[in-house]
Amino acid sequence: MAGAIVALLIFLVLILLEIRKETSTFKVTHYDVQHPKLDQLNKKETIVFLSDLHNKCYGKDNDLLLAAIKKEKPDFILVSGDILIGQEGQPFEVGTAFMEKLPSICPVFYANGNHEQRMKENMEEYGDVYHIFKERLQKAGVRMLENETIRYSDGNFCADISGLEIPLSCYKRFHQPSLGKEYLEEKLGQADSKVYQILIAHNPMYFQYYKAWGACLTVSGHLHGGVVRIPGIGGIITPQIRLIPKYSGELTKEGDTSIVVSKGLGTHTINIRLFNHAEVVVLHLGGKTK
Repeated sequence: MAGAIVALLIFLVLILLEIRKETSTFKVTHYDVQHPKLDQLNKKETIVFLSDLHNKCYGKDNDLLLAAIKKEKPDFILVSGDILIGQEGQPFEVGTAFMEKLPSICPVFYANGNHEQRMKENMEEYGDVYHIFKERLQKAGVRMLENETIRYSDGNFCADISGLEIPLSCYKRFHQPSLGKEYLEEKLGQADSKVYQILIAHNPMYFQYYKAWGACLTVSGHLHGGVVRIPGIGGIITPQIRLIPKYSGELTKEGDTSIVVSKGLGTHTINIRLFNHAEVVVLHLGGKTK
């Protein structure tokens, strides 16, 4: 009996040490993304994708995170929001200062998560925090995409990049209202079928609508990898308290359409990660379609 108790205590200590490691470090995850519209690229396009920093700081002034991004030599950077924490009294300087440094590396495209959107839509509670954040990022050169599409071209690669905001009701716990392809068409217009379409959409739970709208590649975050991940199963729980979400921290390809869900870089309400490292995602677009 004593031996079993000792073994259990050792197991719990090891789990706690692993959680501590995974909430204080990050890894770099690479994915290859193919699509018929990318077959003719002269070289692969490299994209760094970031999500859910939640004011986390890796090293002094996030220098470890910035160094990891620079090392990948990205052609451009996508950010799917929740760089801040949308709670009253939360500081926003860490996430803001980090974002201001990214345009010196390459072009940066940013779509809001539910935390930024909450601050934007509830000025009575949060004051002008979001607008100060937005102005600072735009001044630094970040392109903010609030239900907006921009055509990006660098001579090798051309794509429409769209940033989508969905109703805050879609983020409520124990609740997932319908959205529909029509919502995306109302907010973004129709996707151009002749151009490779990238959609930055914070919540991956609505991927079927993103796909129906015409997204070739969707990048999402929000679920923090499902908090705890089980090999062969994936993430366990979402912020909406839904168990075993279909998309939680991986690349999934359905036909010619792909969704990449970041496990995120930070935490907030539940400060736990287990078998679920924080991550910088690097996408390599191109190569012959399989």
